[in-house]
Amino acid sequence: MFDIFEQPWTLVGAAILILFGILTFRSIFPEKRHWWQWLFPIIIVAASFGTDYLIKTDHEKINSVINAGMKAVKNKDYRTIETIVADNYSDSLHNSKASLMTHCRQKLSQNLVEKNKKTGQLITISGRNATAIIFLTMTFTKDSYISQNYLSFLQMKVELYLQKQSDNNEWLITRVEIREINRQQVSWSQTR
Repeated sequence: MFDIFEQPWTLVGAAILILFGILTFRSIFPEKRHWWQWLFPIIIVAASFGTDYLIKTDHEKINSVINAGMKAVKNKDYRTIETIVADNYSDSLHNSKASLMTHCRQKLSQNLVEKNKKTGQLITISGRNATAIIFLTMTFTKDSYISQNYLSFLQMKVELYLQKQSDNNEWLITRVEIREINRQQVSWSQTR
């Protein structure tokens, strides 16, 4: 079933069906035509887009955290990364948020990434925890040592663990694990 809070198209489809119903009703009963009958589909379409704009679901919030992280890597903005990472962060290489941020500052200062493109994702939410598997293509700058010595781009599979914060209901990243690079299984320690 489609979630009307994540996208407006279900209610837009319903509004189109109601419009056809109104057209049929008005053609069968011409004496019962009223100008206000046209307002029903218009109100439903307005409500669908208003609902989509005003209510952000957990899925949409997680998606915005992922997009903010990808944009921050492209723009070499480690401060944004710091805002989307939880204080209790740890992964197989970094035992704390501070360790991850040191790693980010070092790598982002080298001007490596030209662009990130998400090619797929799978988000699983279970209560206050979520897991996101992201498939992306990372293109390196032409003057980077990676592009000059190895590859100009690579495909990655990254697994993110997120947790909904109890104080503000925002989602923050608690763990990041690199699972594949160019369809070869890897771990953080192999990417150093």
